[in-house]
Amino acid sequence: MADTFIWKPTVASSSGSTTAKVREAQFGDGYGQRVADGLNNVSSSFSFQFVNDAATISAILAFLRSHGGATSFSFTPLLWSAPALFVCKTWSEPTRDGNVYTITATFDQTFAP
Repeated sequence: MADTFIWKPTVASSSGSTTAKVREAQFGDGYGQRVADGLNNVSSSFSFQFVNDAATISAILAFLRSHGGATSFSFTPLLWSAPALFVCKTWSEPTRDGNVYTITATFDQTFAP
């Protein structure tokens, strides 16, 4: 079973997108057909920002490093009713503002552990 990413991102500074892979065929007279490309043809990617104290940011970084961009983890994005599997291959080094640290990370949905 996949580990669970338990930390909540800063909502105001986070964004995401969803992409559907579709096969499309165009015929004469403007007629076309579309069909889902694969079993899991809809996937999401999120850019999250985390703002917190040194201990929390260190724990997030340790979690991401331990998964090394290759091992998936469970995470429930905002307004999703169930957790999904994600990998994180890109994250920033922390920046400091007083006692508060900030990092950004990109979570890409995957369908296999």
